[in-house]
Amino acid sequence: MFIGSPVPQVINVNELEYKLLQQRDPLQRLISLDKLAGHYIYTNVRRAQELLTELCDILGEYDNPDFKLDYHWYSATIDNQLYNFTAAESHFLKTIEILEERGTIKQQAEAYIDYAGVCMNQEKMDKATRYLDKAGKLLKSFPDEGLLARITCREGFMNLHYGNYSRAIELLLAADKSITMQGQQLELKDYYFLTLIHSGLGKVYERNDDREKSVRSYLKVVNMCETMAMRTRLSWHYLNVGIGYIALNDQEKAEAYFRKAIDITDDISEYARASAYANLGYCYYEKGSYEEALELFDRAEHLYKQKSEEDYYNFSIIEAWRGRLYQEKEEQARALVHYTQALEYAELIKDYKQLAGICKDFAKYYANLEDYQHAYHYQCLHDTYQEQNIEQVDKRKQLELEVKYEAEKKKQETELLRLQATRLQLKALRAQMNPHFMYNALNSIQNYITSNEITSAAKYLAKFAQLMRQSLEYSDLEIISLEKEIEFLEDYLFINEKLRFEDRLKYEIIIDEEIEEDILGVPTMIVQPYVENAIEHGLRTKRDGLIRVLFFLYDEDTILCVVEDNGIGRERAQQLRMQDPQYHNHRSRGTNITEKRLEILHNSKDKDTFVHTIDLKDEKTGEAKGTRVEIMIPIMEIQIK
Repeated sequence: MFIGSPVPQVINVNELEYKLLQQRDPLQRLISLDKLAGHYIYTNVRRAQELLTELCDILGEYDNPDFKLDYHWYSATIDNQLYNFTAAESHFLKTIEILEERGTIKQQAEAYIDYAGVCMNQEKMDKATRYLDKAGKLLKSFPDEGLLARITCREGFMNLHYGNYSRAIELLLAADKSITMQGQQLELKDYYFLTLIHSGLGKVYERNDDREKSVRSYLKVVNMCETMAMRTRLSWHYLNVGIGYIALNDQEKAEAYFRKAIDITDDISEYARASAYANLGYCYYEKGSYEEALELFDRAEHLYKQKSEEDYYNFSIIEAWRGRLYQEKEEQARALVHYTQALEYAELIKDYKQLAGICKDFAKYYANLEDYQHAYHYQCLHDTYQEQNIEQVDKRKQLELEVKYEAEKKKQETELLRLQATRLQLKALRAQMNPHFMYNALNSIQNYITSNEITSAAKYLAKFAQLMRQSLEYSDLEIISLEKEIEFLEDYLFINEKLRFEDRLKYEIIIDEEIEEDILGVPTMIVQPYVENAIEHGLRTKRDGLIRVLFFLYDEDTILCVVEDNGIGRERAQQLRMQDPQYHNHRSRGTNITEKRLEILHNSKDKDTFVHTIDLKDEKTGEAKGTRVEIMIPIMEIQIK
């Protein structure tokens, strides 16, 4: 039993807590502790920590790898939410180590996606990309819409980090649609990712100055967190809503959300609470409640300094607000002290936008004193800093464009290298046949010869020679007609049927009437690896095997090929590979190489899904009835010599 994925929302927490209170047996407590911790990691991290502490103590006496896995996975999730990213990384690496040894494909993919989030929080973007790629590769063989949506969510945040806002919006909206359209009850972890998605959308809209959309997105996050009792990041979410309402000049609503950000106790982020105090102080300053504002500024500064004595950006903002406040109170000397301090902080971090704003405050300050010489001096400084800010912004945008360009260039270079490597691998693959197939075929022909069945021996030897000749000939070609591809499949399946399986294997090749196979070009030997895979993994142990290969015209650019068998199914095949060393050693190199090749060819034609594997099962019993593989083959232009 692996319990790695979060517990669904339908669990009765109170009932489980009561059950835990009554239980004395350590092993029984393990089960309840695990279920409750899996729920609380998103709703009550302090309680989750208490439960995991006891769970860890019990595991010290009763080692259980499944619960040990959950302990590390849940601990990693909690540490990530509590901003302890180094500890989260340590637990995730242990989680991944266990899963790579004995976990399922989907569990591994899920852990990679979760760990990528920690890497992004640490700004290790290259590492995050690697783990998302690893997850994506696993899910090609075992697709899972929910996990693919989470990858899309992470990729959206990657683009947000690099300033590619249009792509970020596209990916985040796609992830939202994929999760909400799953057609099944969502788990707490799904809602957690939805909060990430909408907070990301809110940030994109905010940076694009679309404040109304930004506030709507942040409110979705808040409503979701409140409804699902996910409170560990609520302080930040309340803060984001409040800042949005300030930008929309709705002071009353802004104040309400800043107070919520301060009062929430589940979010331990003192930084978020400090920002809420500062912004609430600004709201009080705006409505003339100066003493309350000053008190709130003091609280904010105290919390900021607890986190860091060098948070000069926030110190500068608070000092500038204090300066404006004392200027409004006509306490000019005190205003000057705070403006001067604000300027010094801003100079330390070379924040030209902040410097320009403070110089504007200085110019206004001296103009009110009718000291026009100093007012003019600071107005000129304001203009200078404003130009430097524009230059700074332009450089940042230029750097972002360079990063995007380099990333795209690297991606294209990688694709080119992959294509070259794939071509070489495919050429080598086409120049050889599965040794099981070759040995059995030649052995059967030898039996015909020794049995003096000369006609049959000559017939099958001619077929085998033709197949070998075709294989060698096609190894130098990239594209052939669909007609030749089907002829090759016919010969390959015929020899398997008659020689290797001695009529224990039947096959059908069906071609849609709309297809003109003699004039349509396809990549060479694109289907054979999937047919071989069906034989080796699905039908090798069956006595009444059947393979059906169907070709349909999907659209003007694509042929849909379906390879369907009545074999033992992927789960049973995997079990046999683990039990039988010979079976285990057979690797589907052909399908792996072919999928890479298809991916590159389809990317160049803006296609998406190109191979989809479906487990066929009996509707009543749920028993495996075989496997169906759907391959989207690009139609290529035949090279006429």
